[in-house]
Amino acid sequence: MTNRKILSGKTALVTGSSAGLGLSMGRALAAAGCRVFLHGLEPEDSMEALCAQISGDTGADVLYRRADLADPGAVVALMEELTRCFGVDVLVNNAVVRHIAPIDDFPVEHWDRALAVNLSAAFHTTRLALPGMRLRRWGRIFNMSSVYGSRSTPNRIDYVTTKSALLGMTRSVAVEAAADGITCNALCPGAVHTPGAEERIRKLMGEESVPYEEAVARFLAGKQPSLRFVEAAHVAELLVFLCGEAGNEINGAMLPMEGGWLAG
Repeated sequence: MTNRKILSGKTALVTGSSAGLGLSMGRALAAAGCRVFLHGLEPEDSMEALCAQISGDTGADVLYRRADLADPGAVVALMEELTRCFGVDVLVNNAVVRHIAPIDDFPVEHWDRALAVNLSAAFHTTRLALPGMRLRRWGRIFNMSSVYGSRSTPNRIDYVTTKSALLGMTRSVAVEAAADGITCNALCPGAVHTPGAEERIRKLMGEESVPYEEAVARFLAGKQPSLRFVEAAHVAELLVFLCGEAGNEINGAMLPMEGGWLAG
């Protein structure tokens, strides 16, 4: 992780960042000198100690806001607070929900929530962050897609559809905002070792009576040829790199980090 404070004076919002990959990205942005707003559904008082710990480690202001991104009004209220008080210079659209079921058995309410959280929320945060970015002539927008933005898998219609749609949104924003010093890119990780992945590994261990290493191998089988998880910290390092000057002309890109999954 970089020790250079390349983002001093900037403010970032990372949606879906109370744990896992989102939290790793929030930590990395704070280490780069950015004021960071973490976000999730946990009560705000339950995140105070974690925010204080990251602030102490990095010297950056780290705060937390709770908002249900399935509610457009909650997205607007969150963005209005941040843009009015600080401005949003770095926007990371990471929040995601998912449900596993065949298409003809997929609950409609889960489909509607996935569209709202995974896709529409990114539209609303972006449209509300862009005016301030244009005024400041600088901005970085990241849409967290996935290897499943380019591949499919059974029983994941909500996830595959929304992650694919984020790639189109990324290209559209990149073209519209390029002349204003703003970039918009899609990060497309493969299997990241998150709390959710760990839960599925533990479930495999119980269902198939295999040791941890074997459960990991089975979890990754047919996915990443590297047979290793993508490290959340490495995705975060890429994001911070793209916030620097070397990222000025990287715009509208689909940037995979998936151990060769898409090469197969």
